[in-house]
Amino acid sequence: MSTSAAAPHVADRRRAGRRLVWTGGVVAVGVATSALYRLTGLGFPCPWLALTGWQCPLCGGTRMGAALLRGDVAAAWSYNAVALLALGGLALLALVWLLQWSGARVPRVPRRATSVLAAVPDWGWTAGWVGALVLWTVLRNVL
Repeated sequence: MSTSAAAPHVADRRRAGRRLVWTGGVVAVGVATSALYRLTGLGFPCPWLALTGWQCPLCGGTRMGAALLRGDVAAAWSYNAVALLALGGLALLALVWLLQWSGARVPRVPRRATSVLAAVPDWGWTAGWVGALVLWTVLRNVL
């Protein structure tokens, strides 16, 4: 096998390793914050909630984490369903990155789908995420 053919594989493994490290850091901070809340009742006050009286997209995240630590998925869902879904998506991504990092074969997204997704400009992805978070904020505070 030539060096040029092996180089993308090595780069993919390194990229997956970096993503796993970042994901591990995010999870560690979340677990620590949730454990602190569960043990002491101390959490971070939300400045958005204090200023507006409306819950932000992340409000309830610490309580959600504390509920997950005690195994209560229903309570976690009631605290912040979108954050719980995002956590599930992050877990799936972490599994894919772990497989890539270990060198295991990972199923690929079909080429047609990747070309469609790659055609979306960065501002389009940003606008989509911001729009989804604004919609979630409005729905959770109005309904």
